[in-house]
Amino acid sequence: MKKDFIVSKIEAPQDGSQYVLVAFTDKNESTYTDKSGEAIPFTSPEDLMKNLPKAISNMFGTGGGLRGNSPIFKITMKEYEDMAINVGDKVGIEIIKVNRNGI
Repeated sequence: MKKDFIVSKIEAPQDGSQYVLVAFTDKNESTYTDKSGEAIPFTSPEDLMKNLPKAISNMFGTGGGLRGNSPIFKITMKEYEDMAINVGDKVGIEIIKVNRNGI
C-alpha cells in the first residue's frame, strides 16, 4: 500500500536527543486546519486564566493544528538530513508486509 501525504510539522524533542518527529497530513482530507494563529478573546482576567490552558495547548500543537490520526514518525537526525524534507513537501509512504522468514 502506498499513500501520499503532506509534511505538516517537523519538531526536535526538547530533551536534546538525536531524533526528529515528522508529522504528515493526508493530502486528500480537506478538514485539516492550522489554528496556531487563532486568537482567544477574553474580557476579564478570569477569562484569561480560564482559557490559558487551551491557548498553551494550541501553541504546542495538541489542541489544533494536527489531527489525532495524522501519522508521526520518529527518525534520526541523519535520516532527516538525508531526506531533506520540509513542511509542505509532498511525500509518499509505502507499507509492505514482510513474511515471517524475512523475505
